[in-house]
Amino acid sequence: MRRGIAMFGVLAVTATLAACSNGSSSSSSSQSASASSGSSVGSLTVWADDTRYSQIQELAKDFTAATKVDVQVVQKSETDMDQEFISQVPTGNGPDVIVMAHDKLGQMVKNGVVSPVDLGEAKSKFSEAAIQGVTYDGKTYGVPYAVESVALVRNNKLTTDTPKTFDEMIASGKKAGSEYPFVVQMSTDGDPYHLYAFESSFGNEVFKQSADGSYTSELTLGGEGASEFTQWLKEQGAAKTLNPNITADVAKDAFLKGNAAYMVTGPWNVTAAKAAGLDVSVLPIPSAGGKEAKPFVGVQMFYQSSKTQNQVLVSKFFQYLETKEAQSKLQELGGRVPAMTEVANSLSDENLKQFATIAGNGLPMPAIPAMGSVWDYWGKTEVSIVNGADPASTWETMVNNIQTSINK
Repeated sequence: MRRGIAMFGVLAVTATLAACSNGSSSSSSSQSASASSGSSVGSLTVWADDTRYSQIQELAKDFTAATKVDVQVVQKSETDMDQEFISQVPTGNGPDVIVMAHDKLGQMVKNGVVSPVDLGEAKSKFSEAAIQGVTYDGKTYGVPYAVESVALVRNNKLTTDTPKTFDEMIASGKKAGSEYPFVVQMSTDGDPYHLYAFESSFGNEVFKQSADGSYTSELTLGGEGASEFTQWLKEQGAAKTLNPNITADVAKDAFLKGNAAYMVTGPWNVTAAKAAGLDVSVLPIPSAGGKEAKPFVGVQMFYQSSKTQNQVLVSKFFQYLETKEAQSKLQELGGRVPAMTEVANSLSDENLKQFATIAGNGLPMPAIPAMGSVWDYWGKTEVSIVNGADPASTWETMVNNIQTSINK
């Protein structure tokens, strides 16, 4: 177990300096956090995307000041950073650490480019969903720092109700007299991500989870609650409470203009709502099927390269990431919902605290390779049913198509 990094101590450790060009390319920019005094005891290379680049630079300064370990942060494009990591790690040209979302974890493990990370007692510091997100095949593969999910956002000018069920929400929205009682983005290709909390409230989930929270490749979309959920989809389509014409932009515009009492969305649109002068509250998504509505959760995490030559320094960096100080710094820099429970509870923003609670109890988006076979069939099938297709046969066809694709 790795515990208690001394925040202002100097590590008594020696390591071979990583080459300054490690993991960089002509299209990437990088910057090192230099030791504040004395000589460096080693160097780490961290890849971060465009959004996180400056944030990780700032975090690295604190780590370097405390440990005298230099950190070279290399800026990469979010679009293809994962693929570049997979191709470069085996050649020895990849970084020691990479930071990005957990949904790439299965692909990383399958390609052998990341190594397990023993979180030890630190596991108890993070929300259940965060730990499940960094777990694959029974092993943890990194340190989480933020979680993200959708929730129900309420326009407090239109209503102050806190609906517990979907029907209560619709009734409340109609009573408010707005054009839409409720909006959620769907579009003509469907949006299972935004609808998943409603689906999970029927007990219908996409893949089976092991006891430790990691996903198996056993498809469960056709199991418990499927018939009830698909019938509900058809009913909501007929009632126009779910509508493929409601795109992300249409939903956002309707809510920001005060034309919808409620919206299922993420923190990004709460920021936009506040900028538009709206008074909003974040609430749990109401149940449509009788069980708790659990949305998909994305987990932001730091991965360890399987080919790092700086194992001791990486371990020290991860020890630092497991501290409240580092997690709080990341939250301040990025404004994301913290994965560490203590940091989430200390937030002054009540809406962010609500998002933390909702995400912490949600279901991590499956990071297994089989998930790549699901999205397209799933979204288009939901749209077909909302548009009036037979729920049972249409859903069965979808399940069979997905299973065939997974088996290939």
